[in-house]
Amino acid sequence: MPPRQNPTSVFTLRKSSIFSFGAICFLWWLCRVSLAETQTDIEFGRPDGVSLKLDATLTEGNGPFPTIVFVHGGGFTGGDKKGYPKPIYQKLTAAGFNWFSVNYRLSPKYTFPAHTDDVESAVSFIKTNAQRFKVDVKRIVLMGPSAGGHLVSFVGARHRSGNQVAAVVSMFGEHDLVNRTKPRTDCAIGGSLRHTESPEACLSDGLKAFLGITEVSPATASILHDASPISYVKKGMPPYLLLHGTKDFHVPYEQSVLMRDAMKKAGVPCEIITVEGGGHGGWDNDPSLSTYQDQLLRWLKQALRLKAKA
Repeated sequence: MPPRQNPTSVFTLRKSSIFSFGAICFLWWLCRVSLAETQTDIEFGRPDGVSLKLDATLTEGNGPFPTIVFVHGGGFTGGDKKGYPKPIYQKLTAAGFNWFSVNYRLSPKYTFPAHTDDVESAVSFIKTNAQRFKVDVKRIVLMGPSAGGHLVSFVGARHRSGNQVAAVVSMFGEHDLVNRTKPRTDCAIGGSLRHTESPEACLSDGLKAFLGITEVSPATASILHDASPISYVKKGMPPYLLLHGTKDFHVPYEQSVLMRDAMKKAGVPCEIITVEGGGHGGWDNDPSLSTYQDQLLRWLKQALRLKAKA
């Protein structure tokens, strides 16, 4: 009869095996990230004499590779290409994605459509130099948070000829600026939900600077419409993934719901990852909220029809 096993020993062995497997996975991930090539401050445009630059992290190998074009947030008046979410960057780089983070002209000096024009220029530059960067032009994804979420949604819906992308990931971005100016008593702005006795339009200072307006009036109706991504929803758009927290008091959750409903009505795939209790970003610091990362990666693989290794 074989000797009886000590349950504690068995548990220790299994725990050790799990640890070893986890360590192997971590080392594999670390290796993938460390082998990626990084290039910084590549000029992709010079509108009005302003040098627009991007940073690139390129996957090792022959390619071509699926590619993220990341557009930073900052309320349209601030931010920089270096301000991308590190956990998402690391996860997607390890999964075999190229990563480009781009700058664009800022308000109040520049107003709409300068920002969206600059994102268009970045996409065009990357496509033109696809062989140099090992980019799969059929698998380019626009991604951005907050102001960047608005810009990628806009360019994904209303783009120049030849600038169509395969998918768009908009994180807590504005989509319907007309809706934001409708009379309301509860206004999500500046990080808080403000209740007022009389209805008011609800545009942040950053949005006003972006639009080049100081107040809402009948004269501003056309620019609010023209700057809204929802105005350009139509059949043939790329699939969208919208990520939004239910406790976002900068950009209300309903902005993503409005965009999703409009796209579904037009017959275009659009999904929302709802982060229950999540605010305006900052989800990576809370394990209960950061599960969106794996959901995002699964959606990208499905939308781009990637094989399991990617």
